Amino acid sequence: MTFAAALMLIVSPSVIPSTVDVHVTKNEYLLCYLLAAAEFAIAYLSFSSRKINDFAVLKPIIVTLIIFHATTLALEIVAITNGVSLTLLGNIIARAVIVFMFSYFGLYKGKRQMAMSRA
Repeated sequence: MTFAAALMLIVSPSVIPSTVDVHVTKNEYLLCYLLAAAEFAIAYLSFSSRKINDFAVLKPIIVTLIIFHATTLALEIVAITNGVSLTLLGNIIARAVIVFMFSYFGLYKGKRQMAMSRA
């Protein structure tokens, strides 16, 4: 999903913002390109860490992804309070679920499962 969003932000920068009634002009495309760069990095981090079996190595990656999604969630709430479309609520709910999933399955369950597999 993140990789696809990054591609869309490069190929057609105004499409994703327009889904929440934010209109981006060609002069503002740089913001979309910078976001796409961050999205590519997050996608790579997520994809490349899927086979890591050492919790000490995996934990900073999980926390980074939690911070990314939690911060995005908070900033989307700020955007709504500043007048951006309520259509953004679906994304906020999705981010909350993602933060929960990374926290529970990544940090809590992941640590326990890796500890049990070493025993």
